[in-house]
Amino acid sequence: MNSYKSNQLPLSHLLLALAIMAVWGTNFVVIKVSLDAFPPFLFAALRFTFAFLPLAFFIPRPKVSWGNLCAYGVAIGVGQFGILFFAIDGRISPGLASLVVQTQVFFTIGLAMFFAKERLRLYQALAVLVSMTGLAIIGLHTDADTTFIGMGLVVFAGLSWGIGNTVSRRAGSINMLSYVVWASAFSLPPLLLISWIFEGGWEQMSASIISAPMGAWAGVFWQSWGNTVFGYAAWAWLLSKHPAAVVAPAPLLVPIFGMGASAYFLSEPLPLWKILAASLVIAGLVVNLFWPSLEKYFRK
Repeated sequence: MNSYKSNQLPLSHLLLALAIMAVWGTNFVVIKVSLDAFPPFLFAALRFTFAFLPLAFFIPRPKVSWGNLCAYGVAIGVGQFGILFFAIDGRISPGLASLVVQTQVFFTIGLAMFFAKERLRLYQALAVLVSMTGLAIIGLHTDADTTFIGMGLVVFAGLSWGIGNTVSRRAGSINMLSYVVWASAFSLPPLLLISWIFEGGWEQMSASIISAPMGAWAGVFWQSWGNTVFGYAAWAWLLSKHPAAVVAPAPLLVPIFGMGASAYFLSEPLPLWKILAASLVIAGLVVNLFWPSLEKYFRK
């Protein structure tokens, strides 16, 4: 296991985290648009196909067990994205999905406390509480586009994300880009099998691939390279450098980007209560990220 040197994020790491959150947040619009052309599990399979190929020919397999790669690939590929795509396909709105999936914060911190014996500091607990108050406000304002099943599915996706975070951290100090690329290979078999069984067999799968417009394929490649290769490799790298309680709250920014992009591109409403909730989320993140520096400053 890695030894963590600091509970503070350097500025470069903070900016990287913000870039990842922007990519992941706006991605919910891309998902919604691309699902007009592809069934959800086939869409997920295509995402991880192009995350694996052609990079696997140029990047060596990371020095980690096949079991670890398999666990990460299945958790992220099937548990998180396969289920998330299935939920967004008519069961929950993209903006709200970007919120509910942030339950991964609780799962990531909880699993780290259980397996790595990490301590949750008081200011970190308060920061998460403030941010989750903002998320709760949004969750109370559901609409006709959101079903109970959709909410439950996205919570399960959040659990799978937390499991993936835990598995990647247990891989130790490795090349995270290589790790994400090679783990993607293990996402493909179950996703293709689920698509074959539940989405019409090879005939329907082939018809969707052949008839998909260029915009939908652009969404596939954005998923593969923007979100998976860049986003998850960088995210796993951050998790390998810092305690989960420090890094895990950062994805609470995803709903801010997600709701903003959904409002702009999909014309989803952005009422005052959403702005209030977003302010609480950001306030919690500020406390979590900057409290150690402020505490040192006031002690001088």
